[in-house]
Amino acid sequence: MQIILVAGGAGFIGSNLCRALLDGGYKVICIDNFITGNRDNIKSLQEDAQFKFIEYDIVKDLSAIVSETSIDYIFHLASPASPNKKSPRSYINYPIETLLANSQGTYQLLEFAKRNRAKFLYASSSEIYGDPNVSPQKESYFGNVNPNGVRSVYDEGKRFGEAMVMAYVRKFDLDCRIVRIFNTYGPKMQADDGRVVSNFINQAIRGEPMTIYGTGKQTRSFCYVKDMVEGLKRAMFKDGITGEVINLGNPDERTIEDLAKVIKKKIGSYSEIVFEELSEDDPKTRKPDIAKAEKLLQWKPEVSLEEGLSKTIDYFKSI
Repeated sequence: MQIILVAGGAGFIGSNLCRALLDGGYKVICIDNFITGNRDNIKSLQEDAQFKFIEYDIVKDLSAIVSETSIDYIFHLASPASPNKKSPRSYINYPIETLLANSQGTYQLLEFAKRNRAKFLYASSSEIYGDPNVSPQKESYFGNVNPNGVRSVYDEGKRFGEAMVMAYVRKFDLDCRIVRIFNTYGPKMQADDGRVVSNFINQAIRGEPMTIYGTGKQTRSFCYVKDMVEGLKRAMFKDGITGEVINLGNPDERTIEDLAKVIKKKIGSYSEIVFEELSEDDPKTRKPDIAKAEKLLQWKPEVSLEEGLSKTIDYFKSI
């Protein structure tokens, strides 16, 4: 049986990925330090004999805690990801930890992959494009990033992580791929993660004002987590794509104001939509060019925003 290590496996995307890998017949080792992950996300996974959980910080040497002698695949999803400073889980509130997870943590995982000759996937982010001057964003675009702004701890952390991965590809011929994840939503999102979908849903369910930062005309593209997990699996298990950088996201571009209205209507909420000051360096547009994923992975999103939001709303109502 092949063994897969998932760093950040108790997080939103990570826990959904762990479930899919177990269902696929793999043994899964999940590592998380619970800065932004959640124990409830892995509770049902721990009932599976092929699932092993280790509470640990990946910025430290992994050989001290992983006893398995042969790891076949490593997914690196360990990093805070929310930019909302009002959320206790945001990278704004964990700036040093975010930088270290994507620098020192990436180094430790790559060293571990090198010792095991394991295939490696680095979960980068659409945030490496910053506030883009082109749309849609394709992998060849270098981005427009403020290197020392409030969001730089995440943006530059991910950009450094990509550089580190490519150094190991070039110097050690390590089989790595980089996936740039665009906005993702769905079950197992944390209610207090500060992301726009969870914020809007919870505010609408409670009848509270739905908070839009800025004019609401800025755009995002929202990918349902089941589609994202399928893309991550295909990127990892596809042979012959060492060193490739691939966008994964849904090219269905929506304004934030439109998203709020869709969620409000689906819930049947009487919440007022209110506007507050836009946060620093907030991107005006996000739309992935996924032609490369379609060509290399034969992947594209299948779940519409309307369908995915219905499932996500049901999840939040259940918790």
